[in-house]
Parts: sequence; structure tokens; C-alpha cells
Amino acid sequence: MLTPEEREMMLALLHREVVPAIGCTEPMAVALCVARATELLSAKIDAAGPRVVPQRIELRLSANILKNAMGVGIPGTGGMIGLPIAVALGAIAGKSCLGLEVLRDCNDEALDAAKQYITEDHIHIRLETDDPDKLYIHARVCAQDREAEATIKGGHTHFVDAHDSAAGDTQACDTYDERQRLTLRKVYDFATTMPTTDIDFILEAKRLNEAAAEEGLRENYGHQLGKTMCSPLGRGIMGDSIFAKVLSVTSCACDARMAGAMIPVMSNSGSGNQGICATMPVVVFARENHNTEEELIRALTLSHLTAIYIKQSLGCLSALCGCVVASTGSSVGITYLMGGNYEQIAHSVKNMIANLTGMICDGAKPSCALKLTTGVGTAVMSAMLAIQHKYVTSAEGIIDDDVDRSIHNLTSIGSRGMDETDRFVLDIMTHK
Repeated sequence: MLTPEEREMMLALLHREVVPAIGCTEPMAVALCVARATELLSAKIDAAGPRVVPQRIELRLSANILKNAMGVGIPGTGGMIGLPIAVALGAIAGKSCLGLEVLRDCNDEALDAAKQYITEDHIHIRLETDDPDKLYIHARVCAQDREAEATIKGGHTHFVDAHDSAAGDTQACDTYDERQRLTLRKVYDFATTMPTTDIDFILEAKRLNEAAAEEGLRENYGHQLGKTMCSPLGRGIMGDSIFAKVLSVTSCACDARMAGAMIPVMSNSGSGNQGICATMPVVVFARENHNTEEELIRALTLSHLTAIYIKQSLGCLSALCGCVVASTGSSVGITYLMGGNYEQIAHSVKNMIANLTGMICDGAKPSCALKLTTGVGTAVMSAMLAIQHKYVTSAEGIIDDDVDRSIHNLTSIGSRGMDETDRFVLDIMTHK
């Protein structure tokens, strides 16, 4: 039985880690940090006056931030990619009070100014080598002989030295104390016993991410994986099955997001793709399987909270692709929608870990849709096996009889075992 304190803690986790975001969260976090530093600078120069655009911006970024911000589209820029335009927009028009939607109010005038700004050598970016945190952003901005600084560390909106930060109250995703440590059993008990009126806010993830999927189908974004699967070619190969619909809808949302569509998605643990992956497979399966709204609410809660649980020990950023985490959540949710109990849900987690461990993250980019589709395809297959009590056993690979130990085996590989892989990947990406 869960204690009232545990229920309250898990509810707070959901509210904190499942939040709207526009654009890829790494460049948006950089834009957020720059926006906050610029606001502090403007207040130092003239608190009542207009916003001051910095004459110089110096950024120190962890390798994982650099990796995830190099090749992704920036919302509202007409297809521009990478950090410079995100940084410029953050300085010129970003609002830190909007958190990961920091660029939501940018307009054409701001974009034109930002395009000019990045041609004038104002922005200087270097790799942070002293701080070991994999999610580290430090911005120093200067103008009129004044300067201001802001630092985000440990979580995409977690300011550690910016004073009076409206957007900086989010706890770092990898700094929970022991009282907040979850187990899969606790996650299951919470999702299946909480009054639905306390957790029905999770349906906002359905609304936002469905809208992103519709946008991805409407326009030609990225590699158009979702649209391809919905085309005559895709239907001819994949058919019109539940499986095909789960894959195509999830891919459509990712296509739009990675190409920089100006649409919010519901993120999970600081990642929009993880939010999409934890949401859309469950939503589509529930619709096709004619599950009730209550069952959908509980399945989405189970999916998102499982992903949060895994991220607790993996960390916000790692060498392991986030779709491994989020698709494990969606497999759990789908198993529940199939009528699975806790034992079968644990089976689905073991099946996922046995298959997807080792999938590398080589940055945020349009081809992330391919990885999400791989993860989601595995999620459905793992659920299909689990519901029949078929699962990978402890005699095989890194799987343990205890499902929580299996999860920690996965996260140990991703957070520590693949550190050298992470450095090697970044080296390849920056020397092409």
C-alpha cells in the first residue's frame, strides 16, 4: 500500500516532469538561460526601460547539450537549425517566465533581428570542461559595461544561480532524495488506484501531442516518416493495422517537432520526444482497442510515471537514446490496456530492456523519428509477448529476476557504461 506521502510525491512528480514545451528542449533550455541572463542585464542597466540586447553572449555548454542542439529545427524560424538562432532569439525576444516555451511569443520582427544578430559575431560558444553535469548551461551577457550571468544545471529549467527566476523552480530530474525513489510496483499501484479526478490532467498530453501528430501529417516535416507510413506505399507494406497506426501517428508528431514546428508538445523528464513516445502509442492503442477514458487515463499515467522512474537513475541526458525510456513506458501502458496485471507489466519492461539497451543518442535531429518508431514497434511487440506471460528471463543478458534491478542495469549502462561512447559520438559529430 502506498502512503499518503508517496501518493503526494508521485503526483508532484507528474506535475513537474510532464509539462508543455515548444521545440527541442536542449536549444530551448539554452534560449531560456540566455533570456534570463538578458533580463537580468536589462534590469541592471535600466529596470524600467526597454529590453537591452547583449553586445556579447558567452556560453559554456556540456557535451550533451551541444550534441542535442546541433541538428534540430528551431520553432518559428522557417526551418533554421542549431544553437545560434535559438540563442539570438532568446536574447532578443525570449521570455524566461514561459519556461520551455521561451520563444512562444517571437514574431517575424524578432526573427529578422535574430538573423542579423548571428552575422555580427556576438555569440561565442565553448564546451564546458570543468563541471561534470551532463546538463549544464552557463550564459554570460554583456552590454554598456555591465554584465549578467545565469546557469541551468541538472534539469532543463533548473536555474542554480539566477536570482528571482520565475522559470527556475523545477527540480533537477536526477537529484531526488531517497524518499522519492520509485519502484515499478509503486508506479503501478499509484496509476491503478489514484482517483481519476486527481490524474485526469494527463489527458492534456493526449490533446497536445495529438495536435502535433496532426500537424506532422498536414505538412512536410523532416524525413516525413509518419506521412510515408500513411501513404499508399506505406499502407501497402504496413497495412492498416493498429500496429501501423501506432507507428505512423507517433512518427508524425516527432517529424513536426524535430523540424521546428511552432507547436507545443507535452514533454516528459525534459524531453518532448519522450513525451510524444510515452503518450501517442498509448492513445492510439486505447482508441483502436475501444478502452474507456478511465483506462486511458490510468495507462497514460502508468506510461509517463514509468519513464520518470527510469530517468531518475539514468539522468536527464545520457548516451542512451531517450526513446528506450519512453517506449518502455508506452509498452507498460499498452500492456495495461490489453488487460495486463502487474506481473505482465513487469514482463513487458524486461522484454524492452532485453531488446533496446545500447541504442545510442547521437543528438536531436529529424531522424529521431526513426528511433522513436523502432522503440514504439518494440513496445507493442513486448506487450504482445507479456500479455501471454512470455518474457526474457534472468538467464539471458542483463535481465534480472527482479524487474527494478533490470531497470537499474539498463540505466547503469546508459549513465556510466556508455560515457566513452558519448564522448566518441560527440567527437564524430563535431569533426564531420
